[in-house]
Amino acid sequence: MNALELINFGSSLLKEKKISTHILDSELLLSKILKKTREEVLTNYSQKINKKSIQEYKKFLQRRSKNEPIAYILGEKEFWRKKFKVNKNTLIPRPETELLVEKLSKIFEEKKISILDIGTGSGCIIVSLLDNLKYSYGVGIDVSKNAILMAKKNGKELILENRLKFLNKSFERIFNLKFDLVVSNPPYIVRKDIKNLSEDIKRYEPLLALDGGNDGLDLIKKVIYKSKDILKINGTLALEIGNEQINKVSKILLENNYRIKNVIKDYKNNVRCVIANYN
Repeated sequence: MNALELINFGSSLLKEKKISTHILDSELLLSKILKKTREEVLTNYSQKINKKSIQEYKKFLQRRSKNEPIAYILGEKEFWRKKFKVNKNTLIPRPETELLVEKLSKIFEEKKISILDIGTGSGCIIVSLLDNLKYSYGVGIDVSKNAILMAKKNGKELILENRLKFLNKSFERIFNLKFDLVVSNPPYIVRKDIKNLSEDIKRYEPLLALDGGNDGLDLIKKVIYKSKDILKINGTLALEIGNEQINKVSKILLENNYRIKNVIKDYKNNVRCVIANYN
């Protein structure tokens, strides 16, 4: 079989399984098998594919047909113009989170600051920030040992080891350290709503990184409270939050002596990030 025949085969198989991105996914999976860019594959449709590659491709298609996220099958996800290694122990980076990185990069451009990333996962936030903020340094922490292993790989990939540390611990166990910026994309899904998430999210992504408790605000509250102890005077707290949580989160921030400086809306015009200074 040639590349075009395989892509058509994959696309029709995934379409039957109601995978909306069936064409793109079949192209990306074949590109991964052939170790070529998608563009290289698409400009050489007639290339013959050997039996071993066809077998590997079909295995990938089986995984995708069961709604396993394409990022986990590929082992990577693009974020902020870089490819980040991901696996089932890390949340898949989302485009909304890029908006937070973009805003913080502008706020702290050319400055030398210390950053703490709480619940770092794949490390995409802290790594992207330090890649932009060349004079700054930071720490990423996560309670998941496997997530930290993945984050370290991503930090190493961008040669940031001298400005970045990853720690496998709870942020509640951070003492005697002060930061200019605390950033976090904590779990914020209301527990009872997890069952309503799409199959690829609820079956494959780590529950630990999704479950925000009974009101979706459990971890958000803890990060807000703890940040009062670990932020420098007039330090900045930046949070990604769930859809329609801004009013409740704003109230908690104001009650804890934070001044809200910015809110960031996502591509659907929902407020998804809040940036506040601690008085």
